[in-house]
Amino acid sequence: MFKILEKITELIGWFKIVISPTLLGLGIGCIVYYNFQNLAGLILGIIISIIGLICGIVLATKKFKTTGTIHFLSRVSATPELYNINETSEK
Repeated sequence: MFKILEKITELIGWFKIVISPTLLGLGIGCIVYYNFQNLAGLILGIIISIIGLICGIVLATKKFKTTGTIHFLSRVSATPELYNINETSEK
C-alpha cells in the first residue's frame, strides 16, 4: 500500500520536474516563432520546444534514479535563510 503511494508521489514529482524545462523551451520557441513567422521559424520553435521536453525528461529520470524526485524538489524549494531569521537580522 505504501509503496504505491510512494510511487505515485515520485511520479507526480517526475512530472513537475519535466514541466519546468518544457515550459521554458516552449516559451523560447514561441518567441522564436513570433520573430520569424515563416516555416523556418515554426520548425525552429518546435525543435526548441522538443529540446526542452527532452532535457526535462532526462533531468527528471536522472533524479528519479538517484535521490528521488520528491527529495530533489524539497531541496530546490527549501529556504535555509529563513530558518535563522533572527540571527540574520541582528548582523
